[in-house]
Amino acid sequence: MKTHFKNLGAALVISSIFMLAAAGTLQAKSLSPDDSQKTPAAQPDGTASARKSKPGLPPPPIPTYENVAYGKHKQHVLDFWKAQSPTPTPVVFYIHGGAWNGGDKVSVSAPDYGTVEAYLAGGISVVSVNYRYIKEAEADGIKPPVQGPLGDAARALQFVRSKAKEWNIDKTRIAATGGSAGACTALWLAFHDDFADPKSDDPVSRESTRLLCVAVMSAQTSLDPKQMKEWIPNIKYGAHAFGFKKNYKQKIESFDVFLSNREKILPWIAEYSPYALVTPDDPPVFLLYKSTPNVGKEQSNATHSPNFGLKLYEHCKEVGVPCIFIHRGTPEKDRMTIKDYLFQKLKDAGGESM
Repeated sequence: MKTHFKNLGAALVISSIFMLAAAGTLQAKSLSPDDSQKTPAAQPDGTASARKSKPGLPPPPIPTYENVAYGKHKQHVLDFWKAQSPTPTPVVFYIHGGAWNGGDKVSVSAPDYGTVEAYLAGGISVVSVNYRYIKEAEADGIKPPVQGPLGDAARALQFVRSKAKEWNIDKTRIAATGGSAGACTALWLAFHDDFADPKSDDPVSRESTRLLCVAVMSAQTSLDPKQMKEWIPNIKYGAHAFGFKKNYKQKIESFDVFLSNREKILPWIAEYSPYALVTPDDPPVFLLYKSTPNVGKEQSNATHSPNFGLKLYEHCKEVGVPCIFIHRGTPEKDRMTIKDYLFQKLKDAGGESM
């Protein structure tokens, strides 16, 4: 297992982030079915059409517990769907995308990640989390701002583990999924050292942030501008993660500001770029992309380029971390879906048959 933290201060990162989220000490709390905020569809006169959903997607089913607070910020909420089982269940932990600038936990209903209904039918519970956007992290004084959404996801994961007995979940079988920025966050959790602080007075902080596995789509696998530029020459993504803005006076794009300041933020890159964190004891990962990689060439969708996936796949293979990389050019016989991968890993870990 990885050591608890890379440096003496890293174990305090999550708790310090939460202290910045509001004046005073934050105490995460769980809302019971009675005092949890109910969806419109859960009201006596509500209709399914009133349910919140991502445009183009159906709303997810009504959660067992909805908008459970894991902190005091308005974004510190999660939904939990409990699979019916006499024994503790594995968990799919979903992190939505949106460039850390938008999105919502309701996108868990996207079929690319496997549906909530399918997981529940298979005896797997589901969690979907919200987290602070970059602008909200900046407003809270967090530097770099990407530490906000990443740290929130880590705290939410610890909070879920703290509810293991109450929610009948197996702490050892939690897998993360998500797309785009959510996928980047999931990989960061997978590769980062454990944030558990066994000496903490806070029981949530004593919980682990390690994962059984990760299965993600269209992930940004690096936040190093030099590395990204070499892989994808027309990349323009990532400056906002570290607080860099467009220089309108000098007409310099934000990514170019990001790149020109790279040497100054190398410690941040080492801490927050998933690629930089890979070590042999990390959990297996599954990477899914919808186009074909072509490293060093401009991409039609640079932000979600499969070049990200290919380079992480090569790196994992070199380091010794199990990794599956699926893209448009993958032979049909070798293809898998995120749902199939997660079912296989979560069920195998529990000695269950598919």
